[in-house]
Amino acid sequence: MIKVITIDREYGTGGAEIAAKLAAQLGWKLWDQALTTEIAKLAKCAPAEVECREERRDPLSHRLFKSFVRGAFEGNINTQPIEMLDADRIVALTQEIVKRAAREGNCVIVGRGSACYLQDCANAFHVFIYAPPEEKIRRLMQTGKSREEALHLTESIDRDRSSFVKKYFGKDWPNHHLFHLMLNSQIGDQAVIQNILHAVSLFEKPATAKAI
Repeated sequence: MIKVITIDREYGTGGAEIAAKLAAQLGWKLWDQALTTEIAKLAKCAPAEVECREERRDPLSHRLFKSFVRGAFEGNINTQPIEMLDADRIVALTQEIVKRAAREGNCVIVGRGSACYLQDCANAFHVFIYAPPEEKIRRLMQTGKSREEALHLTESIDRDRSSFVKKYFGKDWPNHHLFHLMLNSQIGDQAVIQNILHAVSLFEKPATAKAI
């Protein structure tokens, strides 16, 4: 029985809002901002510090600085290992929290590589939400962004997510084989939710019922 639904999404598709509505409709826990907050709690930092680093690789300057700092203390047996809030640390904490959330069940998890972490989880259903460029721009402009800003964000953030998934999971983004269902949010939030719930109900039926 499906106890976990992961929602990955292109930026600007309304994926986070759809996930929140889906979780509310099911009465399940939403792991989106809650995931960021939990990572910050474990990392002992402000959620804003985590939020600006999630689903993206560290910039080159940060990677060079990290190498310099760690190298400076190499061989010093009296020095404790340095915990840096970087992409590697966030990925490790995210994996821990996502897998714990999956064990608890009854949850909707937004992005953060959750579909990759839970590929072997039998009770997880993975969804990817996409949309045409104009639909994404329209949605973002409704939140107060200019057309130019919306266009820049949809291109840059998705590029960061693609680079992140390639580095940490060795997969192209989006990888169609990771997902049970891919939906165009241009059909409307409620239609997306109805399609997800219908697909989950079909997926839960015995294999003999699925055969055509």
